[in-house]
Amino acid sequence: MEEKYILVNGNKIRYLEEGNEKNIIVLFHGLGGMAERWIPVFPFLSKKYKLIVPDIIGYGKSDKPQVDYTLNFFTKFALDFLDALSLRKIFMIGTSLGGQIVAECAATQNQLIKKIVMVAPAGIMKKSTPVLDAYTTAALYPTHDSVKTAYEMMMGQNKEVREESIQNFISSMSQPNAKMAFMSTLIGLRDAPLITEKLQLIKIPSLLIWGDKDKMIPFEYSKKFASAIKDCKFVTMKGHGHTPYDENPSEFSKIVLDFLCK
Repeated sequence: MEEKYILVNGNKIRYLEEGNEKNIIVLFHGLGGMAERWIPVFPFLSKKYKLIVPDIIGYGKSDKPQVDYTLNFFTKFALDFLDALSLRKIFMIGTSLGGQIVAECAATQNQLIKKIVMVAPAGIMKKSTPVLDAYTTAALYPTHDSVKTAYEMMMGQNKEVREESIQNFISSMSQPNAKMAFMSTLIGLRDAPLITEKLQLIKIPSLLIWGDKDKMIPFEYSKKFASAIKDCKFVTMKGHGHTPYDENPSEFSKIVLDFLCK
C-alpha cells in the first residue's frame, strides 16, 4: 500500500494506492471518514483490481479549505480528482456520503464510469437519527469513549470496533478545520435536494448494498433508493450495520467482485 499526494484545484489531496492490475476501482469514504476505512477490503479487492482511495477534500490528511462543503462541491472534487490522475473507464465505490457522491457522478458521467457500487448512501434521509447524533458528538468532541460509542452504534450487533479505527478518527477530527468541514458537510447535505431525480439519470450498471441493522441511515430508506435507479441490483447484508465493508470484509468483497467481474 502506497501513500501518495496530488494537487486538485490547488488543494493537496492524499490518497492510498494498492494493487497493480489494469482495471481500477476508486473508493470514496463517508462523512468524517478517511481512506483507511477501506483497508479491511484491500486484501480481497486488490487481487483483481488496482485500488485508489482518496481522503475526500476536507477529511483525513487532505486539505480542508474554508468553503461551503456542499454536495456540488464534493461531486466536482471527485470528478476533478479523477481528471488529475487521468482516470477513465473506472469502477467507483462509495459509502454513505461517498455513496451519494458516486451516484451524483454516475448521473452525468456515463462514459467515464463502468459500474458503481453504493453502500448505504446518503441522499434520501433528511432527518437525523440517534446514531448520527452520537457520531456528530464524537466528531466535535473526539474522545476515545465518544468515538467508540458512536462506532458501536453504527455497526451490527456483536461487532468489534477496531482500536485503529478509533485512533484514526480522533487524529483526523483533531486537525485544524476538520470540525468546520464536518459541520459544513452536514448543513450542505441537509439543504441539498433529494437525490431521487438524479438517480433516474443513472444508466450504468449499479449495485446497492445495505445492512439490515443499519441505524445510521436506516434500512427503510434502501428500497426507495434502489427503486429510483433503473435495473439496480440490490443486496441486503443481514445482521450488519452501516459499515458492512468493515464488519465483514470478506463477504462484502465477494458481493462486490461478483458484480464487477460479470
